[in-house]
Amino acid sequence: MLGGTQMYARPIKALGQNFLKNETVAIAEAAHSYQKNVLEIGPGYGVLTKQLCKHASRVVAVEKDANLCRFLRTEVKSKRLRLINKDFFKATDEELQAADTDIMIANVPYNLSSKIIEWLLAHSMQAVLCLQKEFVQHMHAQCGTENYSRLSVMSSLCFSMTKIMDVPRGNFYPVPRVDSAVIYIKPKQQKVGKEEAQMINLLMQHKNKRVRNALIDSHRYLGMDKQVIASAIKNIDHGDERAYKLEPKQILEVAQQAIKALQKE
Repeated sequence: MLGGTQMYARPIKALGQNFLKNETVAIAEAAHSYQKNVLEIGPGYGVLTKQLCKHASRVVAVEKDANLCRFLRTEVKSKRLRLINKDFFKATDEELQAADTDIMIANVPYNLSSKIIEWLLAHSMQAVLCLQKEFVQHMHAQCGTENYSRLSVMSSLCFSMTKIMDVPRGNFYPVPRVDSAVIYIKPKQQKVGKEEAQMINLLMQHKNKRVRNALIDSHRYLGMDKQVIASAIKNIDHGDERAYKLEPKQILEVAQQAIKALQKE
């Protein structure tokens, strides 16, 4: 199949296109689509799309590449499929039928991983995603470990996560430089506000420093004098502990306390 497809729609490096070619992986991903309304991003050569159309009630697939869309319209024929030729992040919720979508199932271009996670958070949507393996490791990382990051904190606070399978790089065309992993994520009831997320980001940018120093060193972003910040947060919980050693819930509590203390200044 790939030989003819390559002639029809060659991968575009600028779009981060690495297309799944292993049907077994697609079957495992599509197992979560039974009788659901599914949103797929970057269907590529349609290996996953075909499996989704077998089981889902509806599939909305969004593909930015016009050549691939032309190919998919001839390759994947199903009344359950609605194909949109558009940049996913420029599509409206109405176009995506997001309001009554049950789950996103997609092999996500690596360069869009963070933006997709943010979109899922904003829409409180569950997902089965094939992502760069290292990205998944950061999502799962525990406090005190090297991979523990802002992504780890936000993922732990906002999602329950289950790793489904590893996907070696040879399962894609063209072969990427890294391996992938499929993960199932489901939103928690916990909501993290914009200000809280920004404060968590500041803390984790300086994660090896003590909490108090991490906040003081963020003075330019906060637009406040160092001494003012130091005075405001002198009694903050965990102030003498290093940020990377705190559990996600503790990081959130620190962020909330810092916001409250700094707003008084």
